[in-house]
Amino acid sequence: MSTTQFGKQGWTPNRIHSLTGKTYVITGTTSGTGFEAAKRLLSKGAKVVMLNRNPKKSEDTLATLKQELGNTIDVTNIQMDLASLDSVSRAAEKVLETVPQIDALICNAAIAQVPKQTFTEDGFECQLGVNHYGNFLLQALLFPRIEESKGRIVVVGSMGYNLGIKTIQFDDMNWDKNYSPNGVYSQSKLAQIMSVFELQDRLKAAGKSGVKAYACHPGASSTSLIKTSGSLLTRFIWQIMKLTPMVQSAEKGAYPELMCATEPDLDQEAFYGPTGKNYWTGPVGECKLEPHAKDKPVMEKLWEVSEDAVGVKWNV
Repeated sequence: MSTTQFGKQGWTPNRIHSLTGKTYVITGTTSGTGFEAAKRLLSKGAKVVMLNRNPKKSEDTLATLKQELGNTIDVTNIQMDLASLDSVSRAAEKVLETVPQIDALICNAAIAQVPKQTFTEDGFECQLGVNHYGNFLLQALLFPRIEESKGRIVVVGSMGYNLGIKTIQFDDMNWDKNYSPNGVYSQSKLAQIMSVFELQDRLKAAGKSGVKAYACHPGASSTSLIKTSGSLLTRFIWQIMKLTPMVQSAEKGAYPELMCATEPDLDQEAFYGPTGKNYWTGPVGECKLEPHAKDKPVMEKLWEVSEDAVGVKWNV
């Protein structure tokens, strides 16, 4: 059900040439796949602007990267909390003031399996608020700079998009009636992926081919995602799974987003990630995307609902 155009080994970072003169903006780099992606981009000579919530962890990350790659790397951090539309707007403003070009915005940060219904400061259910609305607003605000740069938007989704209901629950976006940690995580990832394909359609309709938008997923990777927000039982099961071959390293989990950010002539229509069993691990290439993730009327409605929710209209 999956193909890889990059041979048996799939895509690997060996395909990345020098990135000198390129700038990448990436969310959630203090650990896991985001850290590994930032490290790899920097090692190839790119400038990296990290967007992270926790100032202390960000400082530690900057220090670690410089320790591993040398003091000459061009890396900075701008404080941003995806759970706050105000914080996202302020961070985007700072990026626009200080970053003259964006070759790719990589929306990597996420939260998962929050055990009890929790809300962001803007009143959104937190998984939808962070994973979808926060990222949607960030992309909209940085879009003009990405367009000027003929850059890319890379959204890190999840195979979790296929584990919940096969549409968007428009009549109860906060899941007041049927909250479930996995159900809402699935919904937030479905919303993220749908928005990528809706953006592609809108760019096509506007006759704009300069900006490219990609959706990918990291497979089952050894990161702190579950540890940060999951319930005790979920975390316990995940810790055991991480010791098995069913889970790959965070470094490998970063391959799909690195590919989408750097590989020339990559098909935007596809959904990229590990192509092995259950799409958990294996060579990185194109994965099958279930039809409900490209349900056009739902995608269009989600876009409008999202613009209303974040209070910003995209200038496509």
